[in-house]
Amino acid sequence: MTEIIAGIPRSRLDAIARREADRYAASRPKAAIALQQGAGHWLNGVPMHWMADWPMPHLPLVAKAQGAKLTDIDGHRIDDFCLGDTGSMFGHSPQPVAKAIKAQAARGLTYMLPTEAAMEAGRLLTERFGTFRWQIATTATDANRFSLRVARAVTGRPKVLVFNGCYHGTLDDTMVELAGGTTINRAGLVGQVQDLTKAAMAVEFNDLAAVEAALKSGEIAAILTEPVMTNSCMVLPEPGFHAGLRALATQYGALLIIDETHTISSGLGGYTAVHGLDPDMFVVGKCVAGGLPTAVWGMRPSVADRFAAYNETREPGHSGMGTTLSANPMQFACLTATLAEVMTPENYAHMEAGADRLASGLSKVIETHRAPWHVVRVGARVEFICAPGPLRNGTEAHHAHQPEVEGVVHTSLLNRGCLIAPFHNMMLVSPATTDRQIDRLIAAFDDILTDLFPGNEE
Repeated sequence: MTEIIAGIPRSRLDAIARREADRYAASRPKAAIALQQGAGHWLNGVPMHWMADWPMPHLPLVAKAQGAKLTDIDGHRIDDFCLGDTGSMFGHSPQPVAKAIKAQAARGLTYMLPTEAAMEAGRLLTERFGTFRWQIATTATDANRFSLRVARAVTGRPKVLVFNGCYHGTLDDTMVELAGGTTINRAGLVGQVQDLTKAAMAVEFNDLAAVEAALKSGEIAAILTEPVMTNSCMVLPEPGFHAGLRALATQYGALLIIDETHTISSGLGGYTAVHGLDPDMFVVGKCVAGGLPTAVWGMRPSVADRFAAYNETREPGHSGMGTTLSANPMQFACLTATLAEVMTPENYAHMEAGADRLASGLSKVIETHRAPWHVVRVGARVEFICAPGPLRNGTEAHHAHQPEVEGVVHTSLLNRGCLIAPFHNMMLVSPATTDRQIDRLIAAFDDILTDLFPGNEE
């Protein structure tokens, strides 16, 4: 019996995978040689382990990036819709950020003291995201970690409530999942010896009844959530879900933490501003300083007051929060440049118009080829999902994920000059992305689906 994967016969998928892999390998000999020469110096041959998980026969090596274009060492110019998996959502090296880096580099890189730009950054953060008392971090993982420390401190409770399949960086507290309705450590965690369920509980996204049941335990210090589930197959909140989270958190005395690290794509101020959410704490990272490693986290004034009261009573000693290179002057130079000159209504309008064009074009291709797939968009962020939709929660997203099919599509797109995010099918439209680039991606996607679903056209 023929195996069918996401509507595609196994034999056809394998044949296309071999063809596209051969085409890719033949087109990038310089990268292959350079990788081979440098492989012995890096664990698994790459400087970050997940780089080995891209689906191509080997990685391209980037020579330069500007705007929404990459150029690799083999001379290929690539339309970049991955954009550093949101780190470069506003394009590579936005001019105001590049200018700020050059100016600050001449004044010093780190000195454990604030600058005038730091003061301005606080004002701009409040202007963009709302009234919070802000702190700086290097990554959103750290920002989430510190936020949970505060939540536990002010509530006196031990646990965080997260959603099955959630993404909050590499924060230990969120590395749990559901198995038969029970929270367990996620499979595959490297060197993890702690029982993470002592400090975390997982329920399904969009399930307010399960949220309330967890909160009734009296153990939950905070609900930590993305407004939209990302980093797998994107799951949108159902109507009333976020209002329900806010009401339940208030009723049961837990804090609501919104992590906008990916959903900053939603529009000016992130999903929180666009959709009127009211978190107790707010986290955003990746692109907030134009791609320079930076994250920010903030708490409402009422939470800041509770934390101040806690600090007055805790015994002297190390808080366990903060890292030496965080809050360096380069971060603030880039943060102020991004908030003031890059993260603008005009840029978001361009991004959203382009993303709408992209989502509509991909949806039309899927419909034309009668593929059992669908498209989801959140502001400038677009994903095609190799399964019917919409999806409701993390379990459904896990089952919709089709790594073999996605790997073939990703390699095929790169052979046609388009890069999308690895591990899932995320695409971003930046202020520098043009309609011509979008239309090329749609045409490349159509070309690939013509091969995957021959004879299916309506």
